[in-house]
Amino acid sequence: MTAAAIIALLVLLLGGGWLYTPDKPRAELEAQYARPGDFQPVAGLRLHVRDSGPRTAPPVIFLHGFASSLHTWEDWARSLEGEFRVIRFDLPGFGLTGPDPSGDYTDARSMAVILSLMDRLELPRASLVGSSMGGRIAWTFAATHPARVDRLVLMAPDGFASPGRSYGTTPSVPLLARVLPYTLPDSLLRSSLAPAYANPAVLTEATLARYRDMLLVPGNRQAILDRMAQGALVDPVPLLRRIEAPTLLLWGQADAMVPVANAADYTAALRDSRVVTLPGIGHVPMEEAPAETVIPLRDFLRR
Repeated sequence: MTAAAIIALLVLLLGGGWLYTPDKPRAELEAQYARPGDFQPVAGLRLHVRDSGPRTAPPVIFLHGFASSLHTWEDWARSLEGEFRVIRFDLPGFGLTGPDPSGDYTDARSMAVILSLMDRLELPRASLVGSSMGGRIAWTFAATHPARVDRLVLMAPDGFASPGRSYGTTPSVPLLARVLPYTLPDSLLRSSLAPAYANPAVLTEATLARYRDMLLVPGNRQAILDRMAQGALVDPVPLLRRIEAPTLLLWGQADAMVPVANAADYTAALRDSRVVTLPGIGHVPMEEAPAETVIPLRDFLRR
């Protein structure tokens, strides 16, 4: 959510108590968005996981972006699960996994969760696909656990410093952002999500409702603030240089959130990488044009 959106949210909040938005009952959300067998005990969490495709097929683990959930991958999963074992899960603090009881939302904690999930599923190695924040987690895992990663796919990954976000400093959560656990106006949620889509028609009412409901899982909005407060960046170049896995940078040319020009930062540091750009596509190709954008992903995983 942008600073302008947060300011507008506060103005609206002060303008009327009717804007208070409570969490939804977990049982109601699980009945709508989970499937039988979705939850597994992993690293002290009740992790929301979907695992489809042949158990003997090459495994691929998908890591979603900030404030998203495993549902963002479902169209791609249907296209790939005949040939690959497709594993996607809600990172702690997001989706139906919900808040981490440890209160730890650092990248180190994410590494531990991925390792624990792979061990539980008896996967010595897997390919990783990460979007945005999930991309940063994916390349960090590939750098720190190279023996566990076959191939790496990064989609508009996070990780390099940018204006207002430097290396080695713990960001402070703006005072205005702290109203997030108490209110969630539809208009501001839509304005926060809209830049992710080059085609505005893709952000349907059903998609908006899903994102909203995942934010209303009990404790998730506070967990988002906690993650923001723990999100110190490290210089990615030394880590990227350690990655052994062949890497695909898959990027929407019309990405308004993380510009495609940023791909050059990664290709300069990675030893084995290629870039595929997606004309007319924004920040979430798997939602915006799943049938077309899964093709270069499948081709890379088949190599």
